[in-house]
Amino acid sequence: MTTTAEETPPKVVSDSISGVALAAAAANVVMQLSRLPVGHGVAESTVDSGRVDKHPVKRARTTLSYIAVAMLGTEAERLAMREEVNRQHRHVRAKEPVAYNAFDRDLQLWVAACLYQGIEMIYTMLYGEPTPEQAAEMYRYGARFGTTLQVTEDMWPADRAAFEDYWQAGLAQIEMDGVTRGYLRDLTELRLFPAPLRWQFGRLHRFLTLGFLPQPFRDALGYPWTPRDQARFDRLTRVMALGNRVLPRPAREFPFNLYLYDVRRRIRKNRPIV
Repeated sequence: MTTTAEETPPKVVSDSISGVALAAAAANVVMQLSRLPVGHGVAESTVDSGRVDKHPVKRARTTLSYIAVAMLGTEAERLAMREEVNRQHRHVRAKEPVAYNAFDRDLQLWVAACLYQGIEMIYTMLYGEPTPEQAAEMYRYGARFGTTLQVTEDMWPADRAAFEDYWQAGLAQIEMDGVTRGYLRDLTELRLFPAPLRWQFGRLHRFLTLGFLPQPFRDALGYPWTPRDQARFDRLTRVMALGNRVLPRPAREFPFNLYLYDVRRRIRKNRPIV
């Protein structure tokens, strides 16, 4: 299955799908789970196959495949992904202590908004502020993060200004309790993973995660962030942007291009993609 010319994403979108985004992956998870129902739905999920602490490789494949298909895939591939995600989400629901349903479109819209904020942030970090035309094109395409789930086109804010209003209102709804804050701090410091990985990369992962988070999320997690931290982070991201520019496109797009290839292979062979 190939992408037709009509379905080829605009350059501003393909440029934003960079492997550099992996450095911000945990920060985006924190943002998504900062809504209490989403946080509890993930932290207390009984569906072990989708838990990052139980199956980190599969969880990473699912998430990165979703992003690749939503932004770079064809309509047929997005439909296949939606059906597979729906199949998994049927088992993800709870009533106690916090009600959660993975088919809740309002919560899915929040998750989609976080994913969109992520690609916009990565593009700006790598290439600078997009032009108004590029920003509008990226934003229009960003609706796919929601519509590849259950979010309808009319639920996606009409333009970038409307999205900013939605985002600011969302920041006011950040809520973490002991369950979600503990889970997300464990993720931030890699305590969900084997000790050797935590010892070797825990401090760097925490620094990157906090660096990519807007301040309200850092506050909710209870971590300090100083001007010195910000200066170090800015220097690091400048180096990351320079490294990204000198790589050939296939290397810049890795591993998203690999996961998109894998999804297409699984569809051809009629195998599960989630």
